Order: sequence, then C-alpha cells, then structure tokens
Amino acid sequence: MSKNCWNTYNDNALKELDGICAQYVDDLTHCKTERECVAQFTRELEKNGYVSLEEFKASGRKPETGDKIYYCQMGKSLIAFNLGSDPLEAGMNILGAHIDSPRLDVKQNPLYEAEGCAYLDTHYYGGIRKYHWLAIPLALHGVICKADGTTVTVSIGEDEGEPRFVITDLLPHLASKQCEKKVIEAFEGEKLDLLVGSKPAAGEDKDDAKQKVRDNILKLLEDKYGITEDDFTSSELEIVPAGPARDCGLDRSMILGYGQDDRVCAFTSFYAMMEVPAGKRTNCLLLVDEEEIGSYGATGMHSHYFENVIAELSAIQGKDSSLAVSRCMQNSRMLSSDVSAAFDPLFADVFEKRSAAFLGNGLVFNKFTGHRGKSGSSDANPEYIAFLRRVFDEAGVNYQFAELGKVDAGGGGTIAYIMAKYGMEVIDSGVAVLSMHAPFEVTSKADVYEAYKGYKSFLKTE
Repeated sequence: MSKNCWNTYNDNALKELDGICAQYVDDLTHCKTERECVAQFTRELEKNGYVSLEEFKASGRKPETGDKIYYCQMGKSLIAFNLGSDPLEAGMNILGAHIDSPRLDVKQNPLYEAEGCAYLDTHYYGGIRKYHWLAIPLALHGVICKADGTTVTVSIGEDEGEPRFVITDLLPHLASKQCEKKVIEAFEGEKLDLLVGSKPAAGEDKDDAKQKVRDNILKLLEDKYGITEDDFTSSELEIVPAGPARDCGLDRSMILGYGQDDRVCAFTSFYAMMEVPAGKRTNCLLLVDEEEIGSYGATGMHSHYFENVIAELSAIQGKDSSLAVSRCMQNSRMLSSDVSAAFDPLFADVFEKRSAAFLGNGLVFNKFTGHRGKSGSSDANPEYIAFLRRVFDEAGVNYQFAELGKVDAGGGGTIAYIMAKYGMEVIDSGVAVLSMHAPFEVTSKADVYEAYKGYKSFLKTE
C-alpha cells in the first residue's frame, strides 16, 4: 500500500525537495507553450554540454560513451541522448513525456468586430471544459511567420504593465435559460472568442465608426510587431491562462499552475536526465507535441521522426541498417511519463478508491489506461512491473499503482501504446493531478520530488 510521502522525509530530503520544486515553479511560469518549452530545454541542454545532431554529424568524429546529443523537431518536440558504452542495438532507457497542454488556438482568419468590440476567433485544443475559460485573465503566446521569411515571437499578458485578455461570460441575472441546459450544450466552442479591444481608430467621425475598432487593433499590431492581417494565416498563436505558477495551500505543500499535464513529468524527467552520468545503456529523453489531440502531425508521436533519429545515430555508430533500428527499439525500456488523476474527495463517486492515486503518495504507475474495457490501451507486462518495483524500492522511491477512475466512468490515453508497437517494455508513470485539464491544475510537491527521484533511478538501470 502507498503511504503519504511527507512522513518519510528528513531535513536533507526536504531541502532537496524545496529546491526541485522552486525550479519547477519557475520553469512552469515561463514555459506555457511547447515552443517555449523546447527553447528552454535547448538552452539548458547546451549549457550541460549537449550538441545538436547536425553539429555532431558535421564534426565527423566517432561517438563515444558520454557523448551528449539532441535533436529538435520543428521547434516543438525534442529528443536528447546521453550515449552509453553499449551499442544502441542493446536498447535504451527512455523517459517520454508530452509538452503540449489544453488551450485555445487563434484561427487563421480571426480578427472581427461586433457592436464596437474587437475579437479574435478561436478553436479549442485538447479536452477542455469550456466554462473553465470564461472570465479569467488570459495571455497570448506564439509566433507569427511572415511571407518575407521572418518570424515574430508574441507574448502578451504576462509581464507587469502588459494588458491581459478575457473571454466574457453571461451575467447570472440573464442566464436562466442557459442554466436549464446541459453543460455540454450551455457553452459553445464558437463563442470562446477573445476580447481584444473596444477603442475606435483615432480621428474618425462617429457616423463612420464601422469596423474602426478592428482597424485600430490592426494598426497597433502593425506598429508593435510589423505584421498585417494576412500574417495571421501563417501564425501559431495560443491563448493560455495569464500569470505565474504559485505555491498552493497554507502549508505550501502543493503547486498551482497551468499546463502541469504533462509538463510536471517533462520537467522532472529533464532534471533527472541532466544529473545522471553515462552508463552502459544509452539514456534518452523524449519530449513530444500533439499528445492532447491524438499524437498526430509531424511533431506528434505517430510521426516517424523518433525512429529516423535513431537510424541516424545507428549509422554514426556504424550500424546503418533498419535491423539495427528495430533491435534498438525492441530492446529499449520506457517510462511513458504522463500524469494520472488524483483522487478528489469532492468527486469521489467517479473514483474506485482501492485503485486511485492519492495526492502526496508518490509517483503513480498506471499499468494500463484506455477507455472502459481498456480500449486503446497499452497494458504493461507484469515482468516489467516487477523489475521497476525492484529498482524503485532499492532507490527509496515512493510510488503507487492506480487506474484512471472507475471502469465505466471514462478513461484516457498517453503515448505508451504508440511506443509499445516497437515491442519495447513500456508503462505509464507520472504525477497525480487535481483539476486536470483545467486552466490551473494542482500537484503535490512531494509527488514532484518522487517523480524526479524515480526518473533518476530508472535512468541508472543497466
């Protein structure tokens, strides 16, 4: 049975916990999109001696134990390797997490004016509860790629003194009909539009004010960013909750912040990767995009870029064959580092208590995920679970086993089933989260710390 981790810590452990969690809160605050995550990870990788795959290939030298190599896929996914003494064919230790999170995306023809208010039209990304996004402070992050080949980075709403944005809600005085509807019907995706202005362009007559608020917004965008309305068509703008991550609770035992699904696993995996020296097996950190919408697209796990990079590394090691790649993948072991649902006493009816993850009880293993009858799931082998139990027990890592709610209550998925197709051993293991997919999610600092410890112990296995 799992137990509350706080009762197991001495002063040294608490000091280490505080340091890890403070770093995590800072990273969570400044990395609200997958591009921002990759940029931050790349900076830190290079500080820690990693070189890009392109740079390593250009050097022409033979790979050696301890060589550190990374590859970036379109600025939104990242792979890092710490080469071991064994050839890649012997398999790797892989930590895999996703760095995209539920949000609202700006459409390609978004700007319009209605009755003196200017809006950006949006399309939600991932499994959101639409009403969560109404009447809260929002920020705009992303890139705008211009036809001349330049890229403009956008971040509005985070710094002191910057404006913030909002999606308006209906006042309760006029919401009687709305309140009679089912939740899924009461809040419409097409009405989740971002309010961005209400001031007409200067110097216009009152009778000639049609679309002048919209014109004023376009002028502001041109003055500040040098962009035109057509540039929206080649933009990637994400609407996210504004403001920093914070400690949560009077006892500061928890963390409140946006995007902890799945950045809590991504950052703890990254911290672990930076601290574990090279061993016999190559260690691999895989941080991917698009998981929240099925892992499709060129930066998602269904894309072939991961195995393509393995093929490149195999060729550098003198094993330029598809068989070498297949052997590497099949002989690898993976922790699919993704979050799990924390037991919420206020919604206890959707959990089966004996098979639930509890806040503060350590890293969570999900033998399988999927929907209802394990549909769409990767079901981990008991032999692999026994191996991991031994590894974690010897390292003093606190962990628990759980399912994602009651059998018929719903379910979810991760990237585990995609990696399992290669024949490798894989299991989901991550941090329990309250209010998952809400604009602000809650994790326990103890669980963040145990994830970091667990991922380190896994990377050390031979």
